[in-house]
Amino acid sequence: MKKTIFIALLAIFSLSAAPTFATTSTTTATATTTEAKSKLTEEEISNYRSRVEEIRAMDKSELTSSEKMELKTELKDIKATMHKDGTIIYIGGTTLLIILILILIL
Repeated sequence: MKKTIFIALLAIFSLSAAPTFATTSTTTATATTTEAKSKLTEEEISNYRSRVEEIRAMDKSELTSSEKMELKTELKDIKATMHKDGTIIYIGGTTLLIILILILIL
């Protein structure tokens, strides 16, 4: 039984190590520079919110399709900018599996 658990854990750890070492160092440098820029001030947040409220209050029935598309893309950009500021915790499948196994064992 112990040998089977040992082999299973060894396989899990060896399979999860390959994607970790496959990343390049340029992606981490890019991530740190964008992370430093991602903090929004309260003024910027209020500007974005007021612009979204303006767009939602518009009478879109008189707009052309190209104008509607421009508004859609502007809203998507604002949404992406607002979501960049949040913190995301990512737990991979292998990590989740290891945590569950450890909880069951202990």
